Amino acid sequence: MSKTTTVFGIPNCDTVKKARTWLDEQGITYQFHDFKKQGVPADRLPDWMKAVGWEKLLNRQGTTWRKLDDATKASAVDAASAAAVMQEHASAIKRPVVEWADGKITVGFKADDWAALHSK
Repeated sequence: MSKTTTVFGIPNCDTVKKARTWLDEQGITYQFHDFKKQGVPADRLPDWMKAVGWEKLLNRQGTTWRKLDDATKASAVDAASAAAVMQEHASAIKRPVVEWADGKITVGFKADDWAALHSK
């Protein structure tokens, strides 16, 4: 695992913006991986799903999910099929996904949770 924190997401996502602001305020350096420009790294999806579960990683609350056709939604029944949907529709991934420098992987942003992670 690299020693660099990497934030994966979409730059215009409000949650990603809040997360990046929080990191900046804490003085935590990170790289940003833009799903829209750089795509979803297929080699990372299995690690993310192992860390948080495919059910948490697949954002069924978002606009992208609601706009998907019923057949695509119905196809996401396990890790492999969910990975295929997320690979095809990057915005269906809950954001941000963060690979922390210490090897932890988190999904989503809650300032209190992140502060607790970094107080140890």
